[in-house]
Amino acid sequence: MRPFRTVLLWQVVATAILALVAAVPWGMDGAMSAAFGGGINVAAGGAYAWIVSRRKAGSAGEALRTMFRAEAVKVLLIVMMLWLAMARYRSIVHAAFLGSFVLTVVIFTAAIAVRDGNEGKTSPGNGEH
Repeated sequence: MRPFRTVLLWQVVATAILALVAAVPWGMDGAMSAAFGGGINVAAGGAYAWIVSRRKAGSAGEALRTMFRAEAVKVLLIVMMLWLAMARYRSIVHAAFLGSFVLTVVIFTAAIAVRDGNEGKTSPGNGEH
């Protein structure tokens, strides 16, 4: 779960920074647009992490099924929230919204590069020093 928490934190920080930056040229509408764009991926990534972390896979097939199910939920949430934001928020600043959205997608892909805190540790009873 550590890689997901780390990446979600990066997404939240990036979203906050982009909201502040977007507020300079576009005011509150720019800040809200950037916040919505990043928030969509934070919420979808959180759902993905929650689904994946709930199940202990007994086999590779079970692990893949869980990951595919989590990815399907993530994509469905992204599509629904993108539609909702663009349909309901009439003053959306598309550059801020889509820029923040794309950056947080890229950050989520970095989850593969984040190491789990337990990697490389050996248990005391296995004879390795």
